Amino acid sequence: MSQLTVSTALCACSFGMAPSVLEVLPLSLTTSSDMPAGNINSATPFAEVMPFGMCVSMANPAVAAATAAAMGVLTPMPCTPVTSTWAPGSPTVMLGGMPALNNTSMAICGFGGVVTISFPGQVQVMIP
Repeated sequence: MSQLTVSTALCACSFGMAPSVLEVLPLSLTTSSDMPAGNINSATPFAEVMPFGMCVSMANPAVAAATAAAMGVLTPMPCTPVTSTWAPGSPTVMLGGMPALNNTSMAICGFGGVVTISFPGQVQVMIP
């Protein structure tokens, strides 16, 4: 079984250089460990999914431009997450009419990164 993911969960991006904190907005009015619980729509860039330090994806225009200016030497630039919704979530547990977010869910960044949940923010509530 998976763990329900809440605000303050730690996330990582495959092209990011630092972990980030998921800040779930309290839209579903459901809490666990006194923190808002997320659903698969809890992926709003800069509001819920915070930057992952520096980005090294060549699909990111800022990284591509900086790398070209450095004569082809990969030059990381600040992360600007462009995340999709989380998948797959927990289809049997609904929060705010959408599947609940669990610690095995992933989101895809528009620049090619895969965002995963390293720590769900709480360990008491298990969901299928």
